[in-house]
Amino acid sequence: MIEIVLFNPEIPQNTGNVARLCAGTDTRLHLIEPLGFSLADRYLKRAGLDYWPHVRLSVWPDLQAFLDAGHASRRLVLTTSGNRGHAGTPYHRFAFHPDDLLIFGPESKGLPEWLLTAGHAAVRIPVSKNVRSHNLANAASILLYEALRQLGALPD
Repeated sequence: MIEIVLFNPEIPQNTGNVARLCAGTDTRLHLIEPLGFSLADRYLKRAGLDYWPHVRLSVWPDLQAFLDAGHASRRLVLTTSGNRGHAGTPYHRFAFHPDDLLIFGPESKGLPEWLLTAGHAAVRIPVSKNVRSHNLANAASILLYEALRQLGALPD
């Protein structure tokens, strides 16, 4: 089923909230190092509350190790705000597949150019001109729930 990948996340509270999202949807969470915090960070733990035992978490030293572990054959669905010329398909017009890997970049700069050009697909969440993008945890929630809705996989 769909999995979430946080590439070099920087803010522990966001990662904690995404972990809680993953626990609540039984979605595997992958963290690609380097991380901008320690996994023992109190803000990370606090945002995840008591849900951490239910998070199916894998931590990888780099993207290549993640891909070499058998994930390279899956579709990489990269997320973009569209601010750097990678417009991406609006998420509500994108057809998600059960084996998709939803990849989110670091909060301060998004996914690197080399990764955006190497991915299989790119999606974006349309926003008004008032903001550049949504918060990482909010974006992960929007995209994951849309993917689960499309696939008929929402928890009851």
